[in-house]
Amino acid sequence: MYNEKMYDLGTNGCCIRELSEYGRARAAVVGPENVYDFSIGNPSIPAPEAVTQTIRQILADTDSLAIHSYTSATGDLQTRQAIAEDLNKRFGTDAGPEDLFIGCGAAPELCAVFKALAVPGARILAVAPYFTEYQPWVEGAGAEFVAVPADIPGFQIRLDAVEQLMTPNTVAIIINSPNNPAGTVYTEQTLRELAEVLTRKGQEFGHPIFIVADEPYRELVYDGVAAPFIPNIYPNTVVCYSYSKSLSLPGERIGYIYVPKAAEKAAELMTCIAGAARELGHICAPSLWQKVIARCAHLRPDLAAYDRNRRALYEALLEYGYEVAKPDGAFYLFVKAPGGNAKAFSEKAMKKDLLLVPGDDFGCPEYLRVCYCVSYEKIIKSLPIFKALMEE
Repeated sequence: MYNEKMYDLGTNGCCIRELSEYGRARAAVVGPENVYDFSIGNPSIPAPEAVTQTIRQILADTDSLAIHSYTSATGDLQTRQAIAEDLNKRFGTDAGPEDLFIGCGAAPELCAVFKALAVPGARILAVAPYFTEYQPWVEGAGAEFVAVPADIPGFQIRLDAVEQLMTPNTVAIIINSPNNPAGTVYTEQTLRELAEVLTRKGQEFGHPIFIVADEPYRELVYDGVAAPFIPNIYPNTVVCYSYSKSLSLPGERIGYIYVPKAAEKAAELMTCIAGAARELGHICAPSLWQKVIARCAHLRPDLAAYDRNRRALYEALLEYGYEVAKPDGAFYLFVKAPGGNAKAFSEKAMKKDLLLVPGDDFGCPEYLRVCYCVSYEKIIKSLPIFKALMEE
C-alpha cells in the first residue's frame, strides 16, 4: 500500500538530524548547558541587522496583499535582477534575470537540477566527503548515485578516480566548496584540472558533463582564502545557492539556481529545471523573503565569531593529538576518529553528552564531523571532554 523506499527513508532518517534530536532530548534532562551538541549546521550568529531592518521596512511600506501574494513561478523579477547584479559585480559574469530561478533553499534546488539532468540511465558523481542527503536526492530524481573516493588527508579531488568512474551515462558531478563536512576549499588548480577532465570526457561521450555546484558556504572562508567561482572556470556549471549560512536564514528557505549563458543549451536547461521544480511542487519561493533578498543580496556575513571558534577548536584538537583536516571554510572540522571507527567513537562521546556526527553517511567512515557554529563558551567547556576521550 505504501512506497517501501519512502518508508525506508522515513525510518532511517538523516544521521545529522537524528543526533540533533537526541541532543534536544538530553538537554531537557540534563540542561542545554550540559550538552555539547556539535551535530547540526544551524548558524549561531544572528542575521545581519540590515536584514531585520529590511523586513520592518517592507512590512511598513508595502501593501500586505503584495507581500503575501504569489510571485512568478521562477521568482520575482526584481529579486532576480538584484542577484544578477551582485554576481556580475563580484565575479565579472554577464548574468541576467533570465539565468536565475529563485528556490526554496538549496535542497529543492538541487533536487530540481538532478531531475532536470536525469535522462534514462543517468549517473551523477559526488566527491567524498559529500553531504549526506545527496544520495537520496539523486536517486529520487531517477539517476544513479556514484561516490568518488575521498582524497585523504587533503580532501581535494581524486581526479584519477573521477575519470575512472565516468561512463557515457555520466551527466554530472556534484561539487560542494567550501565543503560540508570537511571545511576544505577546492583550489583553483584542482577545479581547472577537473574542468579539463570533464571537457575531455564530454567530447569523448558526445554530451556535456555538468558540474552541479552546491554553494551555501561560498562566503564562509578564512585566512584570506577565496572559494573560486566555478562558472568562471567551467561554463557547464549549474550553481545552487542558499542564503541559509551567509545571512543566517536557514529556516526561511530562500536561495537561487544560476545557469550561466555560456553553458551548453543554457536556455533549454533552465526551462528543464523550471519544469522539474514544477513537478516537485517547488515554485513561487516565499514572497516576503524574495523581497528581502532583492534588497539584501549584497550583504556579507561577519565571520569573526566562527573564526574564533574554528581556531580555538582546531588548535586544541591538534594539541590533544587528533588528526584534523585544515578548515579553510564553512563551519565544520573533519576529525579522524581515534581508533579509526567513527561510529564507535561517536557513541563513546555521546556517553559524555558530546555529540559528533560519524562520517559513514558522508562517505568517510573513519572521520567525524564537528560543527563549530555554537557559542564560544560551549567550545571552551567541551575541550576537557575531547582531551579525556583522546587519553582514554
